[in-house]
Amino acid sequence: MLRVFKIGSAFIGIIVGAGFASGQEILQYFTSFGYWGTVGALLSTVLFAYLGMTLTRVGSKLQTSSHKEAIYKISGKYLGILVDAVIVITLFGVGVVMVAGAGSTMKQQFDMPVFLGSLIMIILMIATMLLKVDKVVAVIGSITPFLILAVVVVSIYSLTTMDTTFEEMEPFALEQPTAFPNWFIAAVNYASFNIAVGAGMSIVMGGSEKNTKVATIGGLLGGLGIGVLILLSHLAIFSRVDVVGNYDLPLLKIFDEISPILSTLMSLVLFGMIFNTGVSMFYSFVARFFDVENKRKTYPVIILTCVIGFILSFVGFTKLVEWLYSFIGFIGLVLILVLIFAPFKLRMDAKKEERTT
Repeated sequence: MLRVFKIGSAFIGIIVGAGFASGQEILQYFTSFGYWGTVGALLSTVLFAYLGMTLTRVGSKLQTSSHKEAIYKISGKYLGILVDAVIVITLFGVGVVMVAGAGSTMKQQFDMPVFLGSLIMIILMIATMLLKVDKVVAVIGSITPFLILAVVVVSIYSLTTMDTTFEEMEPFALEQPTAFPNWFIAAVNYASFNIAVGAGMSIVMGGSEKNTKVATIGGLLGGLGIGVLILLSHLAIFSRVDVVGNYDLPLLKIFDEISPILSTLMSLVLFGMIFNTGVSMFYSFVARFFDVENKRKTYPVIILTCVIGFILSFVGFTKLVEWLYSFIGFIGLVLILVLIFAPFKLRMDAKKEERTT
């Protein structure tokens, strides 16, 4: 059971990064659609649960140390090239967003120069990426419970102190910018984007667990956990969207209302979640092309990847979330379709092998 929660917690940690933990993703993908955004959150929950379960199961079943082998196994030779490219682009792109998010968090909370917050993040990421994969998974999973507690606290506060109604907040919510025409496309795109984000590390994580049942249940619980966090965060932001809608980090602004001390603690949790996703992205990116267990050979690659990510992060956090995330979400639909049919594909392959032996 402990291994199940370890995988579930790490899966949440991989997915939940700067955009989610700050509230910026939730604002753009769900709250901007008001009441319908709540329905969208429920749809995303179902998708996360199934796809999270599939990713960790495939990784465990194939016992792979990189997403490459698993993706080509479930996609086939030609479609595998496309899916692999989607994941590789996503891994590096989102890693850059996490570095930018670290700078924004430190700027808003501590008035620290953006470049300094991003630089601290890069140094921590490099140090962690030099560990073995099981240690990386443990580090990622250890920070997740603090985020869950933080989201529960902020949602309870927002809903119990709300002096207006959601009906009154609806016009303010609908004024928020979004890249999507309706709640359904936004919800599917959000799941698609995040699964593209988490696919690489989730497969690697599943591959580190020999018991396929443990890996499968862990992925399922992780997906359900993400769904609950989405719903709670959406309701918290929705209840105060007239006040926090214009901030880069709306959830952090709500914490600032509760207490400056809690706001400071939340900024550290947020920084930790950014770190989680950033490490997962760059680690999986490097693992796709090199043997990450051979630290001596991959050390220069790890440093080069992180330095390039640091430079590109100066495009800006909010702009990166708005444009890069929606783009990845659309191209990630290919991955979602592959993963939906992945269990059936593996079962058919297993039956073929039985017939030939």
